Amino acid sequence: MTILEAKGTRGWVGNLFRSVAARVVAFSTVWAVLALVVISTVIASLYRDVSERGFQSLLSAHLFNLIGSVGVSENGVLTGSPDLGDLRFAEPRSGWYWSVEPVGGGMIGERRSLSMTAAIPAPPESEVPFDSGFTRTYRAKGLNGEDLQVLENEFVLDSQDRVARFRVMGNHSELESEIDDFERQLLTYLGIFGFGMIAINAFAILLGLRPLIKVRAALATVREGTASRLDGRFPTEIEPLVSETNALIDSNRRIVERARTQVGNLAHSLKTPLAVLLNEGRQIGGEKGQLISDQSSAMQRQVEYYLQRARMAAQRETTVFRTPVTTSIARMGRVIEKLYPDITLETVLPPEEVLFAGEREDLEELAGNLLENGAKWGRKRLRVSVTPIRDIPGEGRFELVIEDDGPGIPDEKTREALIRGRRLDETKPGSGLGLAIVTELVKEYAGELSLARSDLGGLKATVRLRSVD
Repeated sequence: MTILEAKGTRGWVGNLFRSVAARVVAFSTVWAVLALVVISTVIASLYRDVSERGFQSLLSAHLFNLIGSVGVSENGVLTGSPDLGDLRFAEPRSGWYWSVEPVGGGMIGERRSLSMTAAIPAPPESEVPFDSGFTRTYRAKGLNGEDLQVLENEFVLDSQDRVARFRVMGNHSELESEIDDFERQLLTYLGIFGFGMIAINAFAILLGLRPLIKVRAALATVREGTASRLDGRFPTEIEPLVSETNALIDSNRRIVERARTQVGNLAHSLKTPLAVLLNEGRQIGGEKGQLISDQSSAMQRQVEYYLQRARMAAQRETTVFRTPVTTSIARMGRVIEKLYPDITLETVLPPEEVLFAGEREDLEELAGNLLENGAKWGRKRLRVSVTPIRDIPGEGRFELVIEDDGPGIPDEKTREALIRGRRLDETKPGSGLGLAIVTELVKEYAGELSLARSDLGGLKATVRLRSVD
């Protein structure tokens, strides 16, 4: 894995675990898996212990039955026909065997089960010694290669201290196979149960978090201006959040209304002084009067501009406007072609309409400044393109690019060009406000503005703004 792939994986995992539902489902799933693993391990261990003890008890019962069924005659011959009540001892090479062998005292003869068609050697006492009850247990290989559990005992048969060795051998491979089958079935059933439990748990968590989706949808309606507050019934746990959010919305609305009132008051308070200055300038006449009139007119325009910006910002707090971008750009392009007939305008517009989440006047002022700037500085060519982009999930945006074949702006002077009133070339007409106004509008709409060198040779201005469906 490369470094970039590792970073991408971490980023994907990080984004996934930003979700409350994903985290709760993941943690509950991990806990459920760990719990099921522990439960299956404990059950399998208990089942193995019980099976081993039952197997050993069965061998002990067969051994006692075998000892009680065998005797010795007066001439020292082993006698008796043991019937241990298990047909497996009569089936040849079944893995279940018994044998009785004389140890000493002049006894002869040896008795075996019908299943034991050949001798099965026993380990020497030095390797597996007898306990205090003259009993020992060990493992051995059966006639078919199976694992045998052997229970062996040396028993005195008569008053002459004649001793015989009794052995009962059980197929331990069968026991292991039964335990393995049980564990497989246990894992299967626990896996099905665990999968169902995790699915039900995830469904319950997602169902429990649905009210948050309802809150998000209600907030979207408030942001879009179709509702003034969060309405509806919400669970008890979320009701305080809804109440606090409504209180915040009401507080913001009061602040906006207060700001709009102050803006109106400011507009009315400045109108009369500016009108007086304009009249005084006209009455004075001459160079000084003209200076007063020009500066008063400039102040009046600036005041109106900022008051308009404030009004738009206040309205934008509660309303989402929809302005057709391609239609507006096409219309402004026709105006530019008439004003600058020497410039060839190229337009690259998408077939579908793109809707700008803002005022038509703001879009036209933003795009108009960039188009006019490109036409003024371009030599022969001017290119404008609109491209819808979907790089942020759940949020639409579009890219407006305007390029010219003029001299462009050096990289070191890009920031200086965005300063209000700063003009890089005094030979060209203008106030130096164009790019600064564009910067303010882009910032107001939480967009992005970048200046770079165009492949046409001049300036390339790229603006990214939010769009609506």
